[in-house]
Amino acid sequence: MKITKEIVRKTAHLARLDFNESQEEQMISDLQKMVNWVDQLKEIDTDNVEPLTNMSLEINSFRVDKKEEHLTREKALKNAPKHDSEYFRVPKVIK
Repeated sequence: MKITKEIVRKTAHLARLDFNESQEEQMISDLQKMVNWVDQLKEIDTDNVEPLTNMSLEINSFRVDKKEEHLTREKALKNAPKHDSEYFRVPKVIK
């Protein structure tokens, strides 16, 4: 696939990017390198390669859920800079 100025301009318009002439030429060069690299991948024989479900060989280790003592509301609010009887008080951030 040949990268043209029209392709770069249309892609730039869709991505809301603005290039000057030298940046446009650099973008054409960079995109052409990427397309050429992907074209090289098409040449690889993958007939006998099994698809991967993930890239890691790690196995999840699960822990048993068990009931433990949790932090009470009173203990949680004890060191809060501002609080009322049930909630943390924080400054308003939305107008």
